[in-house]
Amino acid sequence: MKEVMKFLEECKTYYIATVESTPNGEQPRVRPFSSLCEFEGHLYIESNYFKPFADQIKKNPKVEICAFDNVSRWIRIECELVDDRRVEAKKALLDYMPDIRELGYDEHDENMSVYWMKNAKATFDAYDGEHRVIEF
Repeated sequence: MKEVMKFLEECKTYYIATVESTPNGEQPRVRPFSSLCEFEGHLYIESNYFKPFADQIKKNPKVEICAFDNVSRWIRIECELVDDRRVEAKKALLDYMPDIRELGYDEHDENMSVYWMKNAKATFDAYDGEHRVIEF
């Protein structure tokens, strides 16, 4: 897991794909993220409860995360996101990434959401043929 976190931090931006139910069926949605931290042995991300992302996760917690190092390596992570409403989890993320606190969030903010990656399978690939899988 630490290798996964290090890679995502080095990339600075990673993308999360969700599924949204629409009147015409299911539609993939992809959006950029940059927040993450390790807490209680899990990798966490942060979002906002009043965005469509939170509604999509409530309906279908399965996501895929992707990041590219802008040189030759990328990662894909299949997982389920588990909502963690605890103040301690929010505080851990804010302590690790104080820039988010500067945007006006705090651990008591009901609008702030944190999720941990469950049943995660990270696949590292590269142009040189590297292919490794880490489960956490």
